[in-house]
Amino acid sequence: MKFLLLTFVGVVHLLSLSSGKTIYKNDISQRSFQEIKEEIASYGDVAKAIINLAVYGKAQNRSYERLALLVDTVGPRPSGSKSLEKAIQIMHQNLQEDGLENVHLEPVKIPHWERGEESAVMLEPRIHKMAILGLGSSIGTPPEGITAEVLVVTSFEELQRRAPEARGKIVVYNQPYVNYSKTVQYRVQGSVEAAKVGAVASLIRSVTSFSIYSPHTGIQEYQDGVPKIPTACITVEDAEMMSRMASRGNRIVIQLKMGAKNYPDADSFNTVAEIIGSKYPEQVVLVSGHLDSWDVGQGAMDDGGGAFISWEALSLIKDLGLRPKRTLRLVLWTAEEQGGIGAFQYYQLHKANISNYSLVMESDLGTFLPSGLQFTGSEKARTIVEEVMSLLQPVNITQVFRAGEGTDINFWIQAGVPGI
Repeated sequence: MKFLLLTFVGVVHLLSLSSGKTIYKNDISQRSFQEIKEEIASYGDVAKAIINLAVYGKAQNRSYERLALLVDTVGPRPSGSKSLEKAIQIMHQNLQEDGLENVHLEPVKIPHWERGEESAVMLEPRIHKMAILGLGSSIGTPPEGITAEVLVVTSFEELQRRAPEARGKIVVYNQPYVNYSKTVQYRVQGSVEAAKVGAVASLIRSVTSFSIYSPHTGIQEYQDGVPKIPTACITVEDAEMMSRMASRGNRIVIQLKMGAKNYPDADSFNTVAEIIGSKYPEQVVLVSGHLDSWDVGQGAMDDGGGAFISWEALSLIKDLGLRPKRTLRLVLWTAEEQGGIGAFQYYQLHKANISNYSLVMESDLGTFLPSGLQFTGSEKARTIVEEVMSLLQPVNITQVFRAGEGTDINFWIQAGVPGI
Protein backbone atom coordinates (compact mmCIF):
# COMPACT_ATOMS: atom_id res chain seq x y z
CA MET A 1 0.00 0.00 0.00
CA LYS A 2 2.68 2.50 0.97
CA PHE A 3 4.48 1.87 -2.33
CA LEU A 4 1.43 2.25 -4.54
CA LEU A 5 0.69 5.71 -3.19
CA LEU A 6 4.10 6.76 -4.46
CA THR A 7 2.97 6.06 -7.98
CA PHE A 8 0.11 8.47 -7.42
CA VAL A 9 2.25 11.16 -5.90
CA GLY A 10 5.01 10.76 -8.45
CA VAL A 11 2.56 11.87 -11.12
CA VAL A 12 0.11 14.16 -9.42
CA HIS A 13 2.65 16.52 -7.92
CA LEU A 14 4.30 17.21 -11.18
CA LEU A 15 2.73 18.70 -14.21
CA SER A 16 1.65 18.67 -17.73
CA LEU A 17 -0.34 16.08 -19.62
CA SER A 18 -2.28 16.47 -22.82
CA SER A 19 -4.94 14.06 -24.01
CA GLY A 20 -4.16 14.77 -27.63
CA LYS A 21 -6.29 17.87 -27.76
CA THR A 22 -5.58 21.18 -26.07
CA ILE A 23 -7.42 20.85 -22.80
CA TYR A 24 -5.75 23.78 -21.08
CA LYS A 25 -5.65 27.41 -22.01
CA ASN A 26 -2.11 28.24 -20.94
CA ASP A 27 1.43 27.99 -22.20
CA ILE A 28 1.82 24.24 -21.60
CA SER A 29 0.64 23.27 -25.08
CA GLN A 30 3.37 25.50 -26.55
CA ARG A 31 6.26 23.96 -24.62
CA SER A 32 8.66 21.50 -26.22
CA PHE A 33 9.02 18.00 -24.88
CA GLN A 34 12.65 18.74 -24.00
CA GLU A 35 11.55 21.64 -21.79
CA ILE A 36 8.98 19.43 -20.07
CA LYS A 37 11.55 16.66 -19.63
CA GLU A 38 13.99 19.06 -18.01
CA GLU A 39 11.35 20.35 -15.64
CA ILE A 40 10.40 16.80 -14.63
CA ALA A 41 14.05 15.99 -13.95
CA SER A 42 14.26 19.04 -11.70
CA TYR A 43 11.76 17.39 -9.36
CA GLY A 44 14.22 14.64 -8.45
CA ASP A 45 14.82 15.96 -4.95
CA VAL A 46 11.08 16.37 -4.38
CA ALA A 47 10.45 12.78 -5.43
CA LYS A 48 13.17 11.57 -3.06
CA ALA A 49 11.63 13.57 -0.20
CA ILE A 50 8.24 11.98 -0.85
CA ILE A 51 9.76 8.51 -1.02
CA ASN A 52 11.72 9.03 2.18
CA LEU A 53 8.69 10.31 4.08
CA ALA A 54 6.38 7.54 2.85
CA VAL A 55 8.76 4.59 3.05
CA TYR A 56 11.20 5.44 5.83
CA GLY A 57 9.81 8.45 7.68
CA LYS A 58 6.95 9.22 10.03
CA ALA A 59 4.35 8.39 7.36
CA GLN A 60 5.53 4.79 7.13
CA ASN A 61 2.47 2.51 7.41
CA ARG A 62 0.24 5.52 8.16
CA SER A 63 -2.32 4.71 5.47
CA TYR A 64 -2.50 1.12 6.72
CA GLU A 65 -3.16 2.23 10.28
CA ARG A 66 -5.79 4.73 9.14
CA LEU A 67 -7.54 2.08 7.08
CA ALA A 68 -7.40 -0.51 9.85
CA LEU A 69 -9.05 1.93 12.24
CA LEU A 70 -11.93 2.62 9.85
CA VAL A 71 -12.68 -0.96 8.86
CA ASP A 72 -12.34 -2.21 12.42
CA THR A 73 -14.68 0.53 13.64
CA VAL A 74 -17.28 0.56 10.86
CA GLY A 75 -16.99 -2.79 9.09
CA PRO A 76 -18.86 -3.48 5.83
CA ARG A 77 -20.24 -0.42 4.00
CA PRO A 78 -22.91 -1.47 1.50
CA SER A 79 -24.73 1.13 -0.57
CA GLY A 80 -27.64 2.68 1.29
CA SER A 81 -26.53 1.40 4.69
CA LYS A 82 -26.06 3.33 7.91
CA SER A 83 -22.50 2.00 8.13
CA LEU A 84 -21.58 3.59 4.79
CA GLU A 85 -22.94 6.93 5.92
CA LYS A 86 -21.07 6.60 9.21
CA ALA A 87 -17.86 5.96 7.26
CA ILE A 88 -18.48 9.02 5.10
CA GLN A 89 -18.98 11.24 8.13
CA ILE A 90 -15.83 9.85 9.76
CA MET A 91 -13.81 10.48 6.62
CA HIS A 92 -15.20 14.00 6.28
CA GLN A 93 -13.99 14.74 9.80
CA ASN A 94 -10.64 13.01 9.21
CA LEU A 95 -9.91 15.07 6.11
CA GLN A 96 -10.72 18.29 7.96
CA GLU A 97 -8.48 17.30 10.86
CA ASP A 98 -5.72 16.47 8.39
CA GLY A 99 -5.65 20.12 7.37
CA LEU A 100 -6.74 19.62 3.78
CA GLU A 101 -8.58 22.37 1.92
CA ASN A 102 -12.14 22.69 0.64
CA VAL A 103 -13.27 19.56 2.47
CA HIS A 104 -16.93 19.00 1.68
CA LEU A 105 -19.64 16.47 0.87
CA GLU A 106 -21.48 16.40 -2.46
CA PRO A 107 -24.99 14.84 -2.24
CA VAL A 108 -25.77 11.69 -4.25
CA LYS A 109 -28.82 9.43 -4.51
CA ILE A 110 -27.74 5.79 -4.34
CA PRO A 111 -29.39 2.34 -4.49
CA HIS A 112 -30.34 0.56 -1.28
CA TRP A 113 -30.40 -3.25 -1.46
CA GLU A 114 -30.32 -5.68 1.43
CA ARG A 115 -29.41 -9.35 1.17
CA GLY A 116 -31.64 -10.91 3.80
CA GLU A 117 -31.52 -14.61 4.64
CA GLU A 118 -30.56 -16.88 1.78
CA SER A 119 -29.95 -20.57 1.17
CA ALA A 120 -29.74 -23.16 -1.55
CA VAL A 121 -30.21 -26.89 -1.00
CA MET A 122 -29.78 -29.58 -3.61
CA LEU A 123 -32.63 -32.06 -3.15
CA GLU A 124 -31.78 -34.44 -6.00
CA PRO A 125 -29.79 -36.54 -6.74
CA ARG A 126 -28.73 -36.11 -3.10
CA ILE A 127 -29.21 -33.68 -0.23
CA HIS A 128 -26.46 -31.05 -0.26
CA LYS A 129 -26.48 -27.61 1.37
CA MET A 130 -24.77 -25.15 -0.93
CA ALA A 131 -22.88 -21.95 -0.14
CA ILE A 132 -24.41 -19.02 -2.03
CA LEU A 133 -24.27 -15.23 -2.13
CA GLY A 134 -27.09 -13.27 -3.71
CA LEU A 135 -26.01 -10.81 -6.37
CA GLY A 136 -26.54 -7.10 -5.81
CA SER A 137 -29.99 -5.74 -6.75
CA SER A 138 -31.43 -9.25 -7.15
CA ILE A 139 -35.03 -9.70 -6.21
CA GLY A 140 -35.89 -12.27 -3.57
CA THR A 141 -37.80 -15.51 -3.90
CA PRO A 142 -41.27 -16.14 -2.46
CA PRO A 143 -41.07 -17.01 1.27
CA GLU A 144 -41.35 -20.70 0.48
CA GLY A 145 -38.53 -20.41 -2.02
CA ILE A 146 -38.25 -21.72 -5.56
CA THR A 147 -37.88 -25.45 -6.07
CA ALA A 148 -36.98 -26.41 -9.61
CA GLU A 149 -34.89 -28.65 -11.81
CA VAL A 150 -31.50 -27.37 -12.92
CA LEU A 151 -30.11 -26.75 -16.40
CA VAL A 152 -26.31 -26.50 -16.42
CA VAL A 153 -24.67 -24.52 -19.25
CA THR A 154 -21.14 -23.29 -19.84
CA SER A 155 -21.91 -20.20 -21.93
CA PHE A 156 -24.62 -17.88 -23.19
CA GLU A 157 -24.29 -19.60 -26.57
CA GLU A 158 -25.07 -22.99 -25.04
CA LEU A 159 -28.02 -21.47 -23.22
CA GLN A 160 -29.40 -20.21 -26.53
CA ARG A 161 -28.96 -23.61 -28.17
CA ARG A 162 -30.77 -25.29 -25.29
CA ALA A 163 -33.38 -22.58 -24.77
CA PRO A 164 -36.37 -25.00 -25.02
CA GLU A 165 -34.95 -26.94 -22.03
CA ALA A 166 -34.64 -23.85 -19.82
CA ARG A 167 -38.29 -22.94 -19.26
CA GLY A 168 -39.30 -23.34 -15.63
CA LYS A 169 -35.80 -24.33 -14.55
CA ILE A 170 -32.94 -22.82 -12.55
CA VAL A 171 -30.10 -22.07 -14.95
CA VAL A 172 -26.64 -22.81 -13.52
CA TYR A 173 -23.75 -21.17 -15.35
CA ASN A 174 -20.55 -23.19 -15.09
CA GLN A 175 -18.63 -20.73 -17.26
CA PRO A 176 -14.86 -21.23 -17.44
CA TYR A 177 -12.73 -18.43 -16.00
CA VAL A 178 -10.88 -16.65 -18.82
CA ASN A 179 -10.15 -13.30 -17.16
CA TYR A 180 -12.19 -11.05 -14.93
CA SER A 181 -13.39 -8.57 -17.55
CA LYS A 182 -14.59 -11.33 -19.90
CA THR A 183 -16.00 -13.73 -17.33
CA VAL A 184 -17.80 -11.13 -15.19
CA GLN A 185 -20.39 -10.72 -17.95
CA TYR A 186 -22.05 -13.88 -16.59
CA ARG A 187 -22.51 -12.21 -13.23
CA VAL A 188 -23.82 -8.97 -14.74
CA GLN A 189 -26.03 -10.40 -17.50
CA GLY A 190 -26.69 -13.97 -16.39
CA SER A 191 -30.12 -13.41 -14.88
CA VAL A 192 -31.39 -11.47 -17.91
CA GLU A 193 -30.25 -14.10 -20.41
CA ALA A 194 -31.76 -16.87 -18.28
CA ALA A 195 -35.05 -14.99 -17.89
CA LYS A 196 -35.28 -14.46 -21.66
CA VAL A 197 -35.56 -18.22 -22.16
CA GLY A 198 -38.08 -18.72 -19.36
CA ALA A 199 -35.87 -19.70 -16.40
CA VAL A 200 -37.20 -19.08 -12.89
CA ALA A 201 -33.80 -18.29 -11.31
CA SER A 202 -30.11 -18.29 -12.17
CA LEU A 203 -26.95 -19.30 -10.32
CA ILE A 204 -23.48 -18.35 -11.57
CA ARG A 205 -20.15 -19.95 -10.86
CA SER A 206 -17.98 -17.64 -8.78
CA VAL A 207 -15.97 -15.31 -11.03
CA THR A 208 -12.53 -16.33 -9.86
CA SER A 209 -9.54 -18.35 -10.96
CA PHE A 210 -9.19 -19.96 -7.52
CA SER A 211 -11.72 -21.16 -4.98
CA ILE A 212 -11.70 -22.55 -1.47
CA TYR A 213 -15.47 -23.16 -1.60
CA SER A 214 -15.95 -19.40 -1.72
CA PRO A 215 -18.85 -17.71 -3.53
CA HIS A 216 -18.39 -14.07 -4.53
CA THR A 217 -21.00 -11.34 -4.71
CA GLY A 218 -21.17 -8.31 -7.00
CA ILE A 219 -23.65 -6.23 -8.96
CA GLN A 220 -25.98 -7.69 -11.57
CA GLU A 221 -28.26 -5.76 -13.90
CA TYR A 222 -31.85 -6.31 -14.93
CA GLN A 223 -33.14 -5.17 -18.30
CA ASP A 224 -36.35 -3.33 -19.11
CA GLY A 225 -38.92 -5.62 -20.66
CA VAL A 226 -37.31 -8.80 -19.31
CA PRO A 227 -38.80 -10.55 -16.24
CA LYS A 228 -36.75 -10.18 -13.08
CA ILE A 229 -35.66 -13.48 -11.58
CA PRO A 230 -33.63 -14.19 -8.43
CA THR A 231 -29.91 -14.65 -9.04
CA ALA A 232 -27.00 -15.67 -6.86
CA CYS A 233 -23.42 -16.92 -6.97
CA ILE A 234 -22.34 -20.44 -6.07
CA THR A 235 -18.86 -21.90 -5.60
CA VAL A 236 -16.63 -23.20 -8.37
CA GLU A 237 -16.75 -26.60 -6.66
CA ASP A 238 -20.56 -26.85 -6.68
CA ALA A 239 -20.82 -25.60 -10.26
CA GLU A 240 -18.31 -28.23 -11.39
CA MET A 241 -20.09 -30.93 -9.40
CA MET A 242 -23.44 -30.15 -10.99
CA SER A 243 -21.80 -30.07 -14.41
CA ARG A 244 -20.49 -33.59 -13.82
CA MET A 245 -23.88 -34.75 -12.60
CA ALA A 246 -25.62 -33.27 -15.64
CA SER A 247 -23.12 -34.91 -18.00
CA ARG A 248 -24.10 -38.28 -16.51
CA GLY A 249 -27.78 -37.55 -17.06
CA ASN A 250 -28.64 -37.02 -13.38
CA ARG A 251 -31.76 -35.01 -12.60
CA ILE A 252 -30.71 -32.10 -10.36
CA VAL A 253 -33.27 -30.26 -8.22
CA ILE A 254 -32.52 -27.22 -6.06
CA GLN A 255 -34.57 -25.32 -3.51
CA LEU A 256 -33.49 -21.66 -3.55
CA LYS A 257 -34.53 -19.16 -0.88
CA MET A 258 -33.51 -15.50 -0.99
CA GLY A 259 -34.83 -12.75 1.25
CA ALA A 260 -33.28 -9.96 -0.82
CA LYS A 261 -35.11 -6.63 -1.01
CA ASN A 262 -34.65 -3.42 -2.97
CA TYR A 263 -35.60 -0.20 -1.18
CA PRO A 264 -36.05 3.37 -2.46
CA ASP A 265 -32.84 5.22 -3.27
CA ALA A 266 -30.99 6.56 -0.23
CA ASP A 267 -29.20 9.83 0.41
CA SER A 268 -25.41 9.67 0.36
CA PHE A 269 -22.34 11.72 -0.53
CA ASN A 270 -19.11 11.79 -2.48
CA THR A 271 -16.40 13.02 -0.09
CA VAL A 272 -14.04 15.68 -1.47
CA ALA A 273 -10.84 17.36 -0.26
CA GLU A 274 -8.16 19.40 -2.03
CA ILE A 275 -4.78 21.00 -2.03
CA ILE A 276 -5.30 24.17 -4.06
CA GLY A 277 -2.91 24.69 -6.97
CA SER A 278 -0.42 27.55 -6.81
CA LYS A 279 -0.33 28.52 -10.49
CA TYR A 280 -3.39 26.97 -12.15
CA PRO A 281 -5.87 26.49 -9.29
CA GLU A 282 -8.78 26.03 -11.69
CA GLN A 283 -7.11 22.96 -13.24
CA VAL A 284 -7.65 19.65 -11.47
CA VAL A 285 -5.69 16.44 -11.00
CA LEU A 286 -8.17 14.01 -9.48
CA VAL A 287 -7.14 11.03 -7.30
CA SER A 288 -9.77 8.67 -6.00
CA GLY A 289 -11.04 5.43 -4.51
CA HIS A 290 -14.47 4.33 -3.28
CA LEU A 291 -15.70 4.06 0.29
CA ASP A 292 -18.59 1.65 -0.20
CA SER A 293 -18.17 -2.12 -0.07
CA TRP A 294 -20.26 -5.26 -0.16
CA ASP A 295 -21.83 -6.56 3.02
CA VAL A 296 -19.91 -9.84 3.31
CA GLY A 297 -16.46 -8.39 4.01
CA GLN A 298 -14.87 -5.30 5.51
CA GLY A 299 -14.00 -3.69 2.18
CA ALA A 300 -10.34 -3.33 3.14
CA MET A 301 -9.08 -4.28 -0.33
CA ASP A 302 -12.15 -3.28 -2.32
CA ASP A 303 -11.72 -0.43 -1.98
CA GLY A 304 -10.59 0.84 1.39
CA GLY A 305 -6.95 0.51 0.37
CA GLY A 306 -7.46 2.55 -2.78
CA ALA A 307 -9.37 5.25 -0.94
CA PHE A 308 -6.79 5.56 1.80
CA ILE A 309 -3.69 5.64 -0.38
CA SER A 310 -5.39 8.37 -2.41
CA TRP A 311 -5.86 10.32 0.82
CA GLU A 312 -2.25 9.56 1.72
CA ALA A 313 -1.06 11.16 -1.54
CA LEU A 314 -2.48 14.49 -0.37
CA SER A 315 -1.23 14.00 3.18
CA LEU A 316 2.35 13.46 2.02
CA ILE A 317 2.34 16.60 -0.09
CA LYS A 318 0.83 18.61 2.76
CA ASP A 319 3.30 17.25 5.31
CA LEU A 320 6.22 18.26 3.11
CA GLY A 321 4.85 21.78 2.70
CA LEU A 322 4.58 21.34 -1.07
CA ARG A 323 2.10 23.22 -3.24
CA PRO A 324 1.40 21.64 -6.66
CA LYS A 325 0.80 23.90 -9.64
CA ARG A 326 -2.63 22.41 -10.22
CA THR A 327 -5.30 21.66 -7.69
CA LEU A 328 -4.97 18.13 -6.36
CA ARG A 329 -8.48 16.87 -5.64
CA LEU A 330 -9.30 13.76 -3.64
CA VAL A 331 -12.71 12.18 -4.24
CA LEU A 332 -13.91 9.23 -2.18
CA TRP A 333 -16.76 7.82 -4.25
CA THR A 334 -20.00 6.38 -2.96
CA ALA A 335 -21.91 3.43 -4.48
CA GLU A 336 -19.18 2.31 -6.88
CA GLU A 337 -20.19 -1.31 -6.41
CA GLN A 338 -23.61 -0.54 -7.87
CA GLY A 339 -22.02 0.56 -11.14
CA GLY A 340 -20.31 3.84 -10.30
CA ILE A 341 -23.44 5.67 -9.19
CA GLY A 342 -21.65 8.34 -7.15
CA ALA A 343 -19.04 8.87 -9.86
CA PHE A 344 -21.67 9.24 -12.58
CA GLN A 345 -23.51 11.90 -10.62
CA TYR A 346 -20.19 13.68 -9.96
CA TYR A 347 -19.46 13.63 -13.71
CA GLN A 348 -22.88 15.06 -14.51
CA LEU A 349 -22.31 17.85 -11.98
CA HIS A 350 -18.77 18.76 -13.10
CA LYS A 351 -18.51 17.84 -16.80
CA ALA A 352 -19.19 21.44 -17.86
CA ASN A 353 -15.65 22.14 -16.62
CA ILE A 354 -14.06 19.12 -18.30
CA SER A 355 -11.41 21.27 -20.00
CA ASN A 356 -10.00 21.97 -16.53
CA TYR A 357 -9.38 18.29 -15.74
CA SER A 358 -5.72 17.47 -16.43
CA LEU A 359 -5.66 13.87 -15.19
CA VAL A 360 -8.03 11.45 -13.44
CA MET A 361 -6.78 8.58 -11.29
CA GLU A 362 -8.43 5.72 -9.44
CA SER A 363 -7.03 2.90 -7.34
CA ASP A 364 -9.40 -0.08 -7.28
CA LEU A 365 -7.35 -3.12 -8.29
CA GLY A 366 -6.13 -4.08 -4.83
CA THR A 367 -3.19 -2.69 -2.90
CA PHE A 368 -0.39 -5.09 -3.76
CA LEU A 369 3.29 -4.45 -4.43
CA PRO A 370 3.18 -2.35 -7.62
CA SER A 371 5.51 -2.23 -10.58
CA GLY A 372 4.11 0.85 -12.32
CA LEU A 373 0.95 2.54 -13.59
CA GLN A 374 -1.69 1.77 -16.18
CA PHE A 375 -2.30 4.79 -18.40
CA THR A 376 -4.82 5.82 -21.05
CA GLY A 377 -4.08 8.91 -23.12
CA SER A 378 -2.19 10.15 -26.15
CA GLU A 379 1.29 8.92 -26.99
CA LYS A 380 2.62 12.39 -26.20
CA ALA A 381 1.08 12.20 -22.76
CA ARG A 382 2.47 8.68 -22.31
CA THR A 383 6.02 9.89 -22.91
CA ILE A 384 5.53 12.51 -20.21
CA VAL A 385 4.20 9.93 -17.76
CA GLU A 386 7.20 7.72 -18.52
CA GLU A 387 9.52 10.59 -17.63
CA VAL A 388 7.61 11.19 -14.41
CA MET A 389 7.78 7.52 -13.47
CA SER A 390 11.56 7.53 -13.91
CA LEU A 391 11.67 9.59 -10.71
CA LEU A 392 10.49 6.48 -8.85
CA GLN A 393 13.56 4.47 -9.80
CA PRO A 394 14.74 4.42 -6.14
CA VAL A 395 11.79 2.14 -5.32
CA ASN A 396 11.77 0.37 -8.72
CA ILE A 397 8.26 1.49 -9.71
CA THR A 398 8.82 2.77 -13.21
CA GLN A 399 6.71 0.86 -15.73
CA VAL A 400 3.87 2.48 -17.66
CA PHE A 401 1.32 -0.04 -18.86
CA ARG A 402 -1.61 0.54 -21.18
CA ALA A 403 -5.34 0.52 -20.52
CA GLY A 404 -5.65 2.72 -17.46
CA GLU A 405 -9.28 2.56 -16.39
CA GLY A 406 -11.69 2.43 -13.48
CA THR A 407 -15.44 2.33 -12.99
CA ASP A 408 -15.40 5.76 -11.35
CA ILE A 409 -13.14 7.54 -13.85
CA ASN A 410 -14.19 5.95 -17.15
CA PHE A 411 -16.69 8.77 -17.76
CA TRP A 412 -13.79 11.23 -17.92
CA ILE A 413 -11.47 8.95 -19.90
CA GLN A 414 -14.13 8.36 -22.54
CA ALA A 415 -14.47 12.14 -22.84
CA GLY A 416 -10.73 12.47 -23.55
CA VAL A 417 -9.17 13.19 -20.16
CA PRO A 418 -5.97 11.16 -19.52
CA GLY A 419 -6.56 8.44 -16.96
CA ILE A 420 -4.57 6.23 -14.59
